[in-house]
Amino acid sequence: MLGRTYDSQLCSIARTLEIVGERWTLLIIRDALLGLRRFEEFQDSLGVARNVLTNRLAKLVEDGLLERVCYQERPARYEYRPTGKAKDLLTALLSLMHWGDEHAAGPAGPPRITDHVGCGGNVREQLVCTQCGQVVGPDAVRLLPGPALTDSQG
Repeated sequence: MLGRTYDSQLCSIARTLEIVGERWTLLIIRDALLGLRRFEEFQDSLGVARNVLTNRLAKLVEDGLLERVCYQERPARYEYRPTGKAKDLLTALLSLMHWGDEHAAGPAGPPRITDHVGCGGNVREQLVCTQCGQVVGPDAVRLLPGPALTDSQG
């Protein structure tokens, strides 16, 4: 059984969950990527308790996913801007969103669609081989031991 943390797990997914696995975290990052910046905007969007939101925002700043920027000095007020680290989660967020659209959508269909600004087409994430450039399906992917796993055993 997994404990409250994944410190003993030698797994990149477990390490990622230590950062983004809390219930509100990916929703806050989603909202930040959609352009929300201020505490009240996040609270209105999510309906999360103020103390929980305060803690999650502080943790996201500490982990380098959001940048806290002062936009008013008297009184001091801050906004939260997504960093490159947060933007790197877009593919994972879209994968979760598209999975939800296919397997958990409501009767009205998906709440959002992914639109390519350049041509208006729908954007989908894909698995692509870095060597040959071929798009591959899940059945064509093997998970092999990497250096961290082989180093820990030898």
